[in-house]
Amino acid sequence: MKRIIFACAALALATPVFAESHEGGIPQETVDAIMSMLTDMECQMAPDDIEMEDDGGYELDDVICKGGNQFDIELDADLNEVGRRAE
Repeated sequence: MKRIIFACAALALATPVFAESHEGGIPQETVDAIMSMLTDMECQMAPDDIEMEDDGGYELDDVICKGGNQFDIELDADLNEVGRRAE
């Protein structure tokens, strides 16, 4: 019984750590900033399609924008758009 309580307590303490970063090590605040930027651009995508690049930038896969156009968008480390490819 003590093991179960200990395991539950350990999981409860670890959960905020897991919530702080996105899959792939991207901080949640960065994911939120990218999603907000896409909303302003009238675009949307699944947050799981954000990939961190070796240069510190980000690649956004399968971004769908107003009108139904789909793109891959590249961002630099400061979240400025530096490239866009139609799919």
